[in-house]
Amino acid sequence: MCAEHFLKFVTSAEAKVELLPWGPHEWFSRPDLTGAKQIQVVRVTMPPGKAHAFHRHPCMEEVLYYISGKAEQWVGREKRIVRAGETAFVPINEVHGTYNIFNDPLVFLAILSPAEFDGPALIDVSMDEPWRSIRSG
Repeated sequence: MCAEHFLKFVTSAEAKVELLPWGPHEWFSRPDLTGAKQIQVVRVTMPPGKAHAFHRHPCMEEVLYYISGKAEQWVGREKRIVRAGETAFVPINEVHGTYNIFNDPLVFLAILSPAEFDGPALIDVSMDEPWRSIRSG
């Protein structure tokens, strides 16, 4: 895609949608959509009882901005109940997880940087200790 074909404005209809086990992801900015090199933006709708279990991003930092609902959010070994209007910051390679243990859908933005990098975007550590046991401990 040539630079002149990248979107400068992205409507909900133009967002790239991925259906993942923890809920649909609507991408509003990523390299193949906007040509962004430094930032990605995705809106996630997480149904009740779903989770993006413990994982890390080896090359990206992330800001989570909660739009509606609430979640049990982990950043490292620290847990908080987060609500609409709040944020969580996840440093590069920090283990984190988002759990919707509540009765309403959770909607949040994940803002990740950079958008272009070498290596995997995500490494699941949910079956590794201590993360496998930490929520029950």
